[in-house]
Amino acid sequence: ALSPQPESEVFEITDFTTASEWERFISKIEEVLNDWKLIGISSGKPLEKGIYTTGTWEEKSDEISFADFKFSVTHHYLVQEPSDKDGKEELGEDALPLPMQDLLCMNNDFPPRAHCLVRWYGLREFVVIAPAANNEAVVSESKCNLLLSSVSIALGNTGCQVPLFVQIHQKWRRMYVGECQGPGVRTDFEMVHLRKVPSQYTHLSGLLEIFKTKIGCPLTPLPPVSMAIRLTYVLQDWQQYFWPQQPPDIDALVGGEVGGLEFGKLPFGACEDPISELHLATTWPHLAEGIIVDNDVYSDLDPMQAPQWSVRVRKADNPQCLLGDFLTEFFKLCRRKESTDEILGRSAFEEEGKEVADITHALSKLTEPAPVPIHKLSVTNMVHSAKKKIRKHRGVDESPLNNDVLNTILLFLFPDAADKLVDGFESRANTSAGNNPPPENEDYNLFSQFKSAPSDSLTYKLALCLCMINFYHGGVKGVAHLWQEFVLEMRYRWENNYLIPGLANGSPDLRCCLLHQKLQMLNCCIERKKARDEGKRGSMSDRSPGASGDGAKGGDHSGDNPDKEKEFGKSWDSWSDSEEEYFECLSDTEDLKGNGQENGKKGGAKEGSKEPVNLKPEGRLHPHGKLMLLHPGEPLYVPITQEPAPMTEDLLEEQSEVLAKLGTSAEGAHLRARMQSACLLSDMESFKAANPGCCLEDFVRWYSPRDYIEEEVVDEKGNKVIKGELSARMKIPSNMWVEAWETAKPVPARRQKRLFDDTREAEKVLHYLAVQKPADLARHLLPCIIHAAVLKVKDEEAVEDISSVKKIIKQIISHSSKILRFPNPEDKKLEEIIAQIMSVEAIIARARSLKAKFGVEKCENEEEKEDLQRFVNCLLEQPEVSVVGAGRGPAGSIIHKLFVNAQRVSAVPPLEEELRRSGSPEERRQGVQSDFPPPTGREVILRSSVPRPAPYSKALPQRMYSVLTKEDFRLAGAFSADTTFF
Repeated sequence: ALSPQPESEVFEITDFTTASEWERFISKIEEVLNDWKLIGISSGKPLEKGIYTTGTWEEKSDEISFADFKFSVTHHYLVQEPSDKDGKEELGEDALPLPMQDLLCMNNDFPPRAHCLVRWYGLREFVVIAPAANNEAVVSESKCNLLLSSVSIALGNTGCQVPLFVQIHQKWRRMYVGECQGPGVRTDFEMVHLRKVPSQYTHLSGLLEIFKTKIGCPLTPLPPVSMAIRLTYVLQDWQQYFWPQQPPDIDALVGGEVGGLEFGKLPFGACEDPISELHLATTWPHLAEGIIVDNDVYSDLDPMQAPQWSVRVRKADNPQCLLGDFLTEFFKLCRRKESTDEILGRSAFEEEGKEVADITHALSKLTEPAPVPIHKLSVTNMVHSAKKKIRKHRGVDESPLNNDVLNTILLFLFPDAADKLVDGFESRANTSAGNNPPPENEDYNLFSQFKSAPSDSLTYKLALCLCMINFYHGGVKGVAHLWQEFVLEMRYRWENNYLIPGLANGSPDLRCCLLHQKLQMLNCCIERKKARDEGKRGSMSDRSPGASGDGAKGGDHSGDNPDKEKEFGKSWDSWSDSEEEYFECLSDTEDLKGNGQENGKKGGAKEGSKEPVNLKPEGRLHPHGKLMLLHPGEPLYVPITQEPAPMTEDLLEEQSEVLAKLGTSAEGAHLRARMQSACLLSDMESFKAANPGCCLEDFVRWYSPRDYIEEEVVDEKGNKVIKGELSARMKIPSNMWVEAWETAKPVPARRQKRLFDDTREAEKVLHYLAVQKPADLARHLLPCIIHAAVLKVKDEEAVEDISSVKKIIKQIISHSSKILRFPNPEDKKLEEIIAQIMSVEAIIARARSLKAKFGVEKCENEEEKEDLQRFVNCLLEQPEVSVVGAGRGPAGSIIHKLFVNAQRVSAVPPLEEELRRSGSPEERRQGVQSDFPPPTGREVILRSSVPRPAPYSKALPQRMYSVLTKEDFRLAGAFSADTTFF
């Protein structure tokens, strides 16, 4: 640093170079161009045909401001492979900038999907500066000029060869002015946008005239102008096709299948035509000037003669589709707040006007030790017998579902109830199996990904029925009514020992939704209770043991002598739930069937037992292989044990929470061990009863063979003997196993306290079901409905075979399995899944609509049929499809016919009216006989390479695009000039 100068030498500098707002704005533009590396020579390969449609377009944006007015700067570009470095050298100094070359390139005229500037000017990359706020606009001419000159200076300073556009006027007008600079050359992009079309611009000769005057070429034989023309025709009314699909009539469904809706399946298809318009573009891609006449009196442009035809279809905006409506309506249920009682206006458990004590109260009474015989407050007296199940005291008119519909649905859900009328108890028990091994295909196993329920299960059918009722039968009221009937049926089955059909046997399947687990839990309870009741009946009646085994005979009275059954029930009930008594958890015959194989697998037990050995062995299942007890040396018997209690996921969660809350204190640990070892203790007691005189080692050998370590040792006599001992974890002083063994008494399973209190668990499940609101129900069952919808969509797609739909279905499945696995998924995510399913339905409906319109099915010639099928599939997946053979190919002739028919329908007006009506020049020239209506859009691209502004300037690309529709007329011109020689 320099040492400070003495004060006398200080003098003031006035800075005259302070940047103005305008200069700052220009330097900001330059900065952005620098950041994006758009400086210097642009290089790239010549464009391939159709690359604008097939390639990927990207954009990046930034914000700059002029004083306090914000602009957004956006760079739009076609992503290209980097070109070889050698190409760059060859370009040389005076090569034209790439965008100027693109102006003349004919490979990408009229791209079906592109930014408007790409369509108008054929550019592969450009930068747009536009007001950042949507409602802002640069309207005044001086501001437009200021912006344009800023752009011009920025381009000159940076040497950027990418065209820069400024958006002026209101956004909807899509007005741009712009500039592109290269070494010694400049292109100006200008635009005209009019509401009313001057008549001289409606035809080719008028446009050519403008183009030539605009170029103002000094040469006398003008260089040739090349032309590309596209006329677009719109077909709106498909007169000969009315849309076939009517919404199905649900009341007729009671009889079976109607209107494409099978009972218990979701409906599918659009209720209106999902294709609203067909746009036919007829294109003449390369015409030299003078080949075609098109002026205000005559035109050579006949669509049938056009060398290229391409078609696009306009899809109806969100056509109403049945499956989508079903899903959306069902999803709306999830947001309802009312409880079933509020909706139906009366208690679900009220009968003949008699109020009943609160059910939760009944629950606690049931589970407490009851000195009173329990049947008096048994919940049975709230419940309707089967005959009263569809409640007669409620007038048919006031119940949301009429009886026919309700009966049909209940029979669909409980097919075994149909046989009930024929053969009392017997048949209901037999058909209730409904548990055929599930088919092993991936569609069936979707339930484990979606956490729904198997597609042949009761839960799944219930979801479909509720969905249908919600849509056709009084919405949420119908849902509440059916649910109430369902809960009553569940209670009826629990009280009368009828298994619930359509559920897999065994413990609740934790891969399914909670509601399905609850129903499986109820089935477990019914099974245990049934086995117990049958065992009791067998021993109470003086029948031979043979009869007690099949247990059905005792139940036969249920039909003809209800009192007798109540007697059984009463004595059994009052006996089973009193504290001191024990009861069998399973009848012996049941046990032999159920437990033999599993427990046999368990494997290997010792120690001097404190109990006297003179006990009579009880509850033996079978000898355990060749194992002998260590001390008495008798065979070791596998005992009959209690099944561990089945659990649903909410119970497991509750239990783990309780265990976690017990903490780490000694007391907590002890309690935790007690809770976890209930099952172990029960098995030890059974083992002691079956093997009098056994010890802990005997038990361990059977129960956990790995904890019994055997090794060969040599005893005093030199013989090899096998010596066994407990593992280290078993030898820890006062461990859980030793403690449990010491407290265990020799009690056979049937006299032990039940591990699984089925009465209490069943009442808990029934209460849980009774308090579900329709919204809770919809949330529980939504995965089943989505599962069903996916299967339906898959079936329908299989008929059409659309590859893009296959892809979307895969996405839906992976998306859903991520979201539905967790409890309480977000509404927004669920809505996304439903929207995806709806979009697939719409695509399939469109495919069917197009198939019908193009008569794919009616086509005799196999080859043509395949071509048409391919054509229809392309129409669905691509923005625009070219027609092979133009107007003369198979698809072309069908399209021609469609237009001819539509023209005939819009009947010819009387002659004098024709004369009076001046009509547009278009109509006048076409004459009335034409097969096609007047074109909806006319697009023309004129190109030429011309020296400007002087005859000796370099020949540079000139281009003008014009589009004329009913609403407006636009000219977009790009005119290049030589800036070196002029």
